[in-house]
Amino acid sequence: MEITWQLLLVLGLVALLAGCLDTLAGGGGLITVPALLLAGVPPLQALGTNKLQGTAGTFMATTQVIRRHGVRWVDVRRPMLWAFLGSAAGSVGVLFVAPDALEVVIPIVLALIAAYFLFVPKSHEPPPAPRISERGFEGAVVPVIGAYDGAFGPGTGSLFALSGVALRALPLRRSTAVAKTLNFATNIASLLVFAVAGKMVWAIGGVMIVGQLIGAYLGSHILLRVNPLVLRVLIVVVSLGMLVRVLVA
Repeated sequence: MEITWQLLLVLGLVALLAGCLDTLAGGGGLITVPALLLAGVPPLQALGTNKLQGTAGTFMATTQVIRRHGVRWVDVRRPMLWAFLGSAAGSVGVLFVAPDALEVVIPIVLALIAAYFLFVPKSHEPPPAPRISERGFEGAVVPVIGAYDGAFGPGTGSLFALSGVALRALPLRRSTAVAKTLNFATNIASLLVFAVAGKMVWAIGGVMIVGQLIGAYLGSHILLRVNPLVLRVLIVVVSLGMLVRVLVA
């Protein structure tokens, strides 16, 4: 594929939009992955480049929740390790999937996650008591979600957060804060695997990192009063439109 300044500009703006929406409602990867595919980036390189640009955002979020939201390193280091291992396994596994199959599989997976974002409320109330032990959650649920993130990725933060609420009876705010740290661990693992495998378009990823950081800043400081439900619907509509374009291209 030919990398032009026009292409970099468009993908930088897409990353800005995704970073802004991700900060407010989650699901930015539902926009960036289809955009990379539409730009002509091969499927594996699209997944790897998406990890490159997404890691910057989760790193910033992790440092913030540890500093400001009472999440202690000692409490998250073990689940982060499980998340890391699950993501590494998922990333290695997807490397062995035929590229032609990925061109079909990726849009289908993203469409399912888009449907999840549309129909599953973000603000679940926790049950009266945990449905699974802490060790069981860390050793079974966390690595499975991590494997999904390593192989595909979009929606992982929400999956971690909602599973913490539904299975561990954590308050949503606490579960979301912990989810940021787990998502950072999965992104790092996947990034390392894709980088070692040479499945990264560094120029595009670098520009999208800048867009992500600007978008996250705007989302945090300018658009705080926007209804998150409206943004979630916008994410779904935009991502499904892009996925249709990918499938019919």
